[in-house]
Amino acid sequence: MNTRALASAALAGLVILGATGCQAVTSQATTIIYSPADGVSVPDAEGAPIEIRNAVVIADDEGEQGNLAAALVNRTESAGTLTLEWGDESTTVRVPADSVVSLGTAAEDPLLLDAIDTVPGATLPIYFQSGDAEGVLTEVPVLNGCLEQFEDLVPGNGSSDCEKETPAPVEGEEH
Repeated sequence: MNTRALASAALAGLVILGATGCQAVTSQATTIIYSPADGVSVPDAEGAPIEIRNAVVIADDEGEQGNLAAALVNRTESAGTLTLEWGDESTTVRVPADSVVSLGTAAEDPLLLDAIDTVPGATLPIYFQSGDAEGVLTEVPVLNGCLEQFEDLVPGNGSSDCEKETPAPVEGEEH
């Protein structure tokens, strides 16, 4: 009788372990930090007055020029300057105190980046630096204007080659 009770307890323990043990060794997907958007948010550098959110470059098909669309957030009481460097190029953007500059919206033009030498589908390494803080190098996604929200952001009022082949229907399938 003792053996039966011990076997039942061991079996119950194995069932419980099998049903719940995976959580002990598997990371939870809800704890993984990511940018739920087309662009990326630049990691905050300690002491940097300007935050960069949802940065994305919309490029022409050749990848020669790109328009940076992003939200630049300044939560300080002083205006700040954001410096961007890519390849051998650089530019600066002034962000007023306690404000958000949304590049690439109806209210604010995107920032034209020349000589990006990056085709849509790749990433462009951009070094962002503001205030006295150390800068941050971030891989910014480069997209084309095929998505409706980006079609007006292609440099030079260009258009993107967005023609996609429609797969032929499989014989016997109804559409």
